[in-house]
Amino acid sequence: MEKKAIRKIIRELKKDIIPSLRQGDAISTLEKTVFSKVELLHEFMCSRNILMYHSLDDEFPTHDTIACWAALKNIFLPRVCGDDLEILPFAPGDGDIRDGAYGIKEPQGENPVPPAEIDLIIVPAMAFDPCGNRLGRGKGFYDRLLRQTHATCIGVAFDFQLLDALPTDSHDIKMDYIFTPNYSIHIT
Repeated sequence: MEKKAIRKIIRELKKDIIPSLRQGDAISTLEKTVFSKVELLHEFMCSRNILMYHSLDDEFPTHDTIACWAALKNIFLPRVCGDDLEILPFAPGDGDIRDGAYGIKEPQGENPVPPAEIDLIIVPAMAFDPCGNRLGRGKGFYDRLLRQTHATCIGVAFDFQLLDALPTDSHDIKMDYIFTPNYSIHIT
C-alpha cells in the first residue's frame, strides 16, 4: 500500500477512535502508560535534553508528560522554519508558546539549539512498524531533523498506529524504540 493511502486510513481511524478516548480519563491514562515505559529506559535516565512535540488533537498526547518531565529534564520543542525544524527550549507556564505552522503550538525565541545537543527525541507519526519505520505527515520535517542528530529516537503512538509494515524511502529515518499502550519495541 502506498504512503498516501496509509495516511488516509490512519486519518479516518483517528476520527473514529480518538474522540471516544478523550471522554473521561482514557487519553490521560494512555499517555501515562506509554511514557512510564519511556522513563524506564537507560537512555531516558541518562538524558538531559529531550525534544518533545506539543501534540495536536489527533496525535498521541504529550502535554501532561511535557509538564511532568520539565521538572526533571531540559525540554525542547520544535518550531517550523521554512522546510526545517528549529529546536527551542520550553518551560511550561512561561507563556512563550503560540500557534505556528500547521496549527502546532511552537515556542518563541531567538536562540535555537543545535540538534547535536539533544539526547533523546520523542517523535510523532501517522504510523510505525515493528522494524522502526515511521510514516509522517508527508513533509519530511522530522526526517531532515533526525539526520542531524545521534539522539535516541522514540516513536510514540496509539496501538492502531502500529502496522505490520510500512513502505520506506532511502531518506526515512528509523526509530530506536516504539511505544504504544500495549506494545514496547526496541529496534536493534
